[in-house]
Amino acid sequence: MEHQSNAFTGSRPMKKAAFTLIELLVVIAIIAILAAMLLPALARAKDRAQTAACLNNLKQLNTCWHLYTGDHNDYLVPNNSIFNIGSNTTFGSSGSWCIGYARYDLTLTNIQNGLLYPYNRAVGIYHCPADRSTVEDANGNSLGQLRNRSYNMSQSVNGYPEFDTNLLTRIPVFKKLTQIKNPNNASCLVFIDELEDTSIDSEFGMPIDVYGDTTKWWDMPANRHNQGANLSFADGHVEHWHWRVPKVFQSWIQSVSADELPDYNRLRATLKQNWN
Repeated sequence: MEHQSNAFTGSRPMKKAAFTLIELLVVIAIIAILAAMLLPALARAKDRAQTAACLNNLKQLNTCWHLYTGDHNDYLVPNNSIFNIGSNTTFGSSGSWCIGYARYDLTLTNIQNGLLYPYNRAVGIYHCPADRSTVEDANGNSLGQLRNRSYNMSQSVNGYPEFDTNLLTRIPVFKKLTQIKNPNNASCLVFIDELEDTSIDSEFGMPIDVYGDTTKWWDMPANRHNQGANLSFADGHVEHWHWRVPKVFQSWIQSVSADELPDYNRLRATLKQNWN
């Protein structure tokens, strides 16, 4: 018996399978659910990466700070660039670890003219990767360019105490590395990731004991690392601090709320309180 060729069997040709509209909608819905689940995890991973990079920047700046001390007979690098908000003038005009104003500097010149720059000529270590604030003009209008600097140096480490003519309230500072005590090296703040709203000059300041019982923010720590900021200390180590309350700028010389008082006191304890 002869076999018939498949071409003459008369069977219908096979049709290609296709998704129905309902199946497509189900697939899209599943993709959307997965994306919604993954995006928060990706955001957290990005935040952790930025925090790590910021801590590394502070570590490198702290190394420069120590190298300067080693080259200058134990003296700490001057920290003399202080802006007077009330008069729009500069208190300190002598050499400083960094000069200029982070809010207004369009070029890198002021970083490059700072006394720490020769110890690490990488301008990127002066900027926190999570800091998206931009340079402004004198009227507060954004110029669209990211700021060059995000970090400030504690008033306690060779800040500029002489600007205050009242000797009873001059800001107490450590002039030499070996003088640092109370707080000790492990607790004495050097660099801090500062809130972009208060960052203008290159010194981080807070009221201390010589100013009496006051709870005011002069400068404020950053809030951009998962409601926290990064800090470096005189012994060379760096830390990430999480705040109990978000740091929100409202006005210059801003009162500290009861809820954020623990944050305030924790940070205030990193500063030299008196001349003893």
